[in-house]
Amino acid sequence: MEGFDLSSDDILQQIAAAPSPEAIEEIRVKVLGRRGSLTSAMRELGALDPEERRRAGAVLNAAKDRITAALAEASARVGRAALEERLAAERTDVTVPVSFGGTGYIHPISQTVDEIVAIFGEMGFAVAEGPHIEEDFYNFTALNIPPEHPARQEHDTFYLPERPDGTRLVLRTHTSPVQIRTMLAQNPPIRIIVPGRTFRCDATHSPMFHQVEGLVIDRTTHMGHLKGCLIEFCRAFFGLDDLPVRFRPSYFPFTEPSAEVDIGCSRKGGELKIGAGGDWLEILGSGIVHPQVLKNCGIDPSEFQGFAFGMGIERVAMLKYGIPDLRTFYDSDLRWLRHYGFLPLDIPSLVRGPLSGGAAA
Repeated sequence: MEGFDLSSDDILQQIAAAPSPEAIEEIRVKVLGRRGSLTSAMRELGALDPEERRRAGAVLNAAKDRITAALAEASARVGRAALEERLAAERTDVTVPVSFGGTGYIHPISQTVDEIVAIFGEMGFAVAEGPHIEEDFYNFTALNIPPEHPARQEHDTFYLPERPDGTRLVLRTHTSPVQIRTMLAQNPPIRIIVPGRTFRCDATHSPMFHQVEGLVIDRTTHMGHLKGCLIEFCRAFFGLDDLPVRFRPSYFPFTEPSAEVDIGCSRKGGELKIGAGGDWLEILGSGIVHPQVLKNCGIDPSEFQGFAFGMGIERVAMLKYGIPDLRTFYDSDLRWLRHYGFLPLDIPSLVRGPLSGGAAA
């Protein structure tokens, strides 16, 4: 214990006079660090007689408590002084006119939603919305998704804690629950699109993303109307009157028959280009609403029928505006937004024609 002053008065004076966090840390390491004077003194206690060890140990512990408290007080003092200095330096004169902070930009997701709404709005679709937290019935059961379906498993879906009756709410995995709510609340004819956030527990994708789905229910709608509607949408959205569009047979629990929709593209030279080119790219799913889904919503399938479709908003935005990485949508990077964003007055309109690029275009 030769290297440590048992009274600790000199150390306390050094701490009280420390002018900065760095100086306080230097004292702490010098005294309480692994090789500090007080730490070394405590290691030497084992070589003392029991009675002497008890007496010296009590003195060292008391000194340690005083030093620790002094360090905390000094840190708080220096922190307050730094904060006061910063507040004084950053003081703003509220009487001075505000300087212009630059132009704000519309996020590509918001812009893409507005574009999709504008196109389908011209076709007579209304926008419908619903809650993000859903009942199992609206998210799965009413959509003809069976209990054993993989989408119901916890590795695919975010569930909330179990309720007293044993059921659990779910973060909606698609915007289809809004279609169910609309069919339960409104008599046909129905013609809606449903843009919004969706959530899926998938380690390889973003846990939150955006979808837009559409629904048409009436007495006469058939597969031909579905094809005409989606072909017109694809060509209007990408601004190509001759854009090739094809429908491939597929399977979805809530539609029968079902079809994937592909658009023409070219991949020459490793560069993807939308349009004629001999290759195809899948962008959305669609189909005729399954009779069981209509029954689940109290609609007679012998009298009414219709079609539904859905697509990822980020996906079509990336294709249209050449955004290479999905993750950058959520980075909150102003530089990215200035490059890919849109001016507030760039309001989508079929009269003006489709927008061809972001702010940098």
